[in-house]
Amino acid sequence: QVQLVESGGGLVQPGGSLRLSCAASGGTFATYTMGWFRQARGKEREIVAAINWNCSGGRTYYADSVKGRFTIFRDNTNTEVLQINRLKREDPAVYYCAASPLRGARESASFTSWGQGTQVTVSS
Repeated sequence: QVQLVESGGGLVQPGGSLRLSCAASGGTFATYTMGWFRQARGKEREIVAAINWNCSGGRTYYADSVKGRFTIFRDNTNTEVLQINRLKREDPAVYYCAASPLRGARESASFTSWGQGTQVTVSS
């Protein structure tokens, strides 16, 4: 059974940086799509970044709203990292790590395993 555990959320000033980590276990992730989603209060869950680990260097996807500021990468065998830079006031949300057995998955319905979420907040 796949388990995903996020860490690294917190309170950050606008323009600041934050690193979110996702420790994955219970599966063979070589062919999985690993993604980060976020859900702000009153809004739908949206994908912000995804990576396919079986591609050389990792094939990545970013939502337009985070391109150039967020970076997704694989830190070690089973840890996925989302590096958030130049945090904006529209970035606060609960961030979720997710795993899909489908290569190139982007829709939340394609992700079968989810972490518990970690809160990212921007200070005023």
